[in-house]
Amino acid sequence: MNLTIIDYNAGNTQSVIFALNRLGIEPTLTDDFEAIKKADKVIFPGVGEASTTMAFLKEKKLDQLIPSLKQPVLGVCLGMQLMCAYSEENETTCMGIFDQQVKRFQPTDGQKVPHMGWNNITQLKSDIFTPTLEKERAYFVHSYYAELSPYTIATTNYCGEFSAALHKDNFYATQFHPEKSGTIGAKILENFINLKSK
Repeated sequence: MNLTIIDYNAGNTQSVIFALNRLGIEPTLTDDFEAIKKADKVIFPGVGEASTTMAFLKEKKLDQLIPSLKQPVLGVCLGMQLMCAYSEENETTCMGIFDQQVKRFQPTDGQKVPHMGWNNITQLKSDIFTPTLEKERAYFVHSYYAELSPYTIATTNYCGEFSAALHKDNFYATQFHPEKSGTIGAKILENFINLKSK
């Protein structure tokens, strides 16, 4: 298994590497175009701020490479948000793989922002959630969220319902951190690793 993690101006790559190591996978961390193109699977993780991260992706032309990939790609947290069309975080135009908006939470009942901690994932609609992980709890840390859309394959409720995961063609994405979500997250990563290329 040749699994590549895209190396860019965002945090959290080490915890993804450790999670994959626990599954017996030794990933490659790189920003090399050819290495990314040749990978069997690609993970696009991220913890950071949208506009500066998009600027870095554009500088490296990774914003052009990522949407062109044909193998299964998994975006995580900020990685998922940057795969959307637009983020309210510093009014950032993103990559547009998923045609939807990323908005900031607007608390109404004393909720805290960022949304941090464990929350249920529901309305699961993808093979990365088999066997059924309905209402299992995953770990979230974020102040912005992707709206519900036809691409939504999992939802969570915090300040209202939002997309906990997205899917379009060969692109998958989770707002939560599977690498920090214990056995449930490990199963999701394992399911992604076992996806067949289309």
